[in-house]
Amino acid sequence: MNIRRPISTAALAGVSVLGLLALSACSPSGGARTEDGKLRVTASFYPMEFLAQQIGGKHVEVTSLTKPGAEPHDLELSPQQTAQLGESGAVLYLKGLQPAVDEAVAQSGNKHIADAAALTSLEEHGTEVDGHHHTTGDNHSHSESEGGKDPHIWLDPVKYAEVAKGVNKTLAKADPDHKADYQKNTDALVKKLDGLNTAFKDGLKKRSSDTFLTTHAAFGYLAERYGLTEEAISGLDPEAEPSAKRIRDLHTLAREHHVSTVFFETIANPATAKALAGDLHLKTDVLDPLEGINAKSRGKDYFGVQRANLAALQKALGSK
Repeated sequence: MNIRRPISTAALAGVSVLGLLALSACSPSGGARTEDGKLRVTASFYPMEFLAQQIGGKHVEVTSLTKPGAEPHDLELSPQQTAQLGESGAVLYLKGLQPAVDEAVAQSGNKHIADAAALTSLEEHGTEVDGHHHTTGDNHSHSESEGGKDPHIWLDPVKYAEVAKGVNKTLAKADPDHKADYQKNTDALVKKLDGLNTAFKDGLKKRSSDTFLTTHAAFGYLAERYGLTEEAISGLDPEAEPSAKRIRDLHTLAREHHVSTVFFETIANPATAKALAGDLHLKTDVLDPLEGINAKSRGKDYFGVQRANLAALQKALGSK
């Protein structure tokens, strides 16, 4: 027999207090500021973490929701991380890249949020980027962002600089006492990004081919910026399996456009890229989408990896 007993108000209050204490204990942030006064900033994944560190400097403590070496697209948040979003002094993320983060940020109630997708213009990209090649019959790649927009804006130094300026404004509002320092750090970062943009333009100016093959379509903005054509084995989703027709199309494209190299990345499985390269007797190399830094990364930070990407593209495209 099921006997129901009334629960006292005091007991309910005790449960509520215990619940709040448990949530507080499991949250790593412990408030908007550290004990020594630094602004706690939560970033969704490496490109946003890097901006926070570069712009915030000594005035911030940055935590990334995505662990080094993990695939950011598949991130699932723990209760501790969800609580952290609401308690942080500022949150930096890119809407459309990580659905779990999008939902948690929307529910966090945090007033100081920088959404990279709203700080620059996004475009639609699929398996083919640039518009010159039209042999891709299954260019209906999985979309990661709202409306089919490509979220990989950080690989274009110009767009990344635009995002940096927006992040600066968010940090300044969250911590107005250090507004001048944030502006100074942003100016220095933008200058370095301008230099990287110049390096890509000059380094890829004279080349024997415009076309490069990648595992997934992460380099659309970079391709458009420097007049290249990216052909991806999969679409925007790195885990998507290419169709048989797509593989046949890539065989044709590789021959017609004198492709020398099939690029894979450090985080996603390179098996399909290596198999395609083997079938076509092409070389393989790494082109890093910079979604995270790990032991296999060809550089210690954003600029180091981007310079390695430039060198890899120069070699593959026959730059002089």
